Amino acid sequence: MTIARPDPVPDPGPARPASRTPSGLFPAGPPTRPTYREPHPVTAGGVAAGGGAAAAWLLLFGLLGTDVASYAWWTVVAGLLAWLTALVLVRHGDRGVATGVAIVTAGGWSIAAAVVAVRWATSGDWPLW
Repeated sequence: MTIARPDPVPDPGPARPASRTPSGLFPAGPPTRPTYREPHPVTAGGVAAGGGAAAAWLLLFGLLGTDVASYAWWTVVAGLLAWLTALVLVRHGDRGVATGVAIVTAGGWSIAAAVVAVRWATSGDWPLW
């Protein structure tokens, strides 16, 4: 009768360290600092809505003008009110809508400045006063 002996357990060799400090290339766990997320992220829809509202606002105020000077002054007043609204929206509301309002207002002011410049160039008289 032969007795079978189990194979001897191989020697694992020298002891290895239990863990290594990660290099940072591959995160080893949750971040050490908290991650903050934007409560109201800027979206394309918000920017478009703000831009459309500002365009309508500037159009309504621009239609109050009867000549170049009154058109320019109504546009400046409407733009200032729109930018004040955008500042409030940046602080307490949707930043995307505020961005659309600010962009379109700047464009409206540029158009008014171009109209004033063309009138000034063609007539030789400053039209705002």
